[in-house]
Amino acid sequence: MKSNSKRTQRDYSLAFKLAVVDQVEKGEFTYKQAQDHYGIQGCSTVLVWLRKYGRLDWMNGTPKFLKRAHAVDKPKAELTPEQRIKALEKELADTKMKADFFEAVVNVLESDYGVSVVKKRKRKSSRKK
Repeated sequence: MKSNSKRTQRDYSLAFKLAVVDQVEKGEFTYKQAQDHYGIQGCSTVLVWLRKYGRLDWMNGTPKFLKRAHAVDKPKAELTPEQRIKALEKELADTKMKADFFEAVVNVLESDYGVSVVKKRKRKSSRKK
């Protein structure tokens, strides 16, 4: 239900603020969409609530993983093959960087803490089918 009436700051209960913050952090709305949906005045009111009551780090704007999540919601124009290749190459480079990072973490765990982080392989069943 979209509210058409504008409200003053005094009208917002703590429960309302927390509910709006929760919806934004769950990815149901961007903070600007929540502002429009609920008729909240002030261009940064919801962002102030996110910084004050949110569980995520909102000090530098929208957290990166939420930006990606909202970007998926928007319809994309059809990519040319060259654009698709470039996007896939970037995704591959990001994935390689993450793999290198996790490999370094595993190496530190093994060398500094003596923790073995080897994925256990599934055993083959000895039963015949």
